[in-house]
Amino acid sequence: MEKAIILAGCAIGAGLALIAGIGPGIGEGYAVGKACEAIGRQPEAKGDVRSNMLLGCAIAETTGIYGFVTGLLLIFFAPGFFTGML
Repeated sequence: MEKAIILAGCAIGAGLALIAGIGPGIGEGYAVGKACEAIGRQPEAKGDVRSNMLLGCAIAETTGIYGFVTGLLLIFFAPGFFTGML
């Protein structure tokens, strides 16, 4: 019974961790849209806007990567680790 509870907890946690990929996708899409608007208004600032946008997208993407790694750890590593503690 304990193993079933551990496996269920790991599965639920992994699912919740992988939901973290939604936020960066929405944020990056919003940032790119606003960058396109800014470039349309001031084409001479294209290089500055693009570099700031890429930096912001890279930082936002780390959130999704952290969630993905956490989900993988909960799927493959945590069940064996926690059942070994029983």
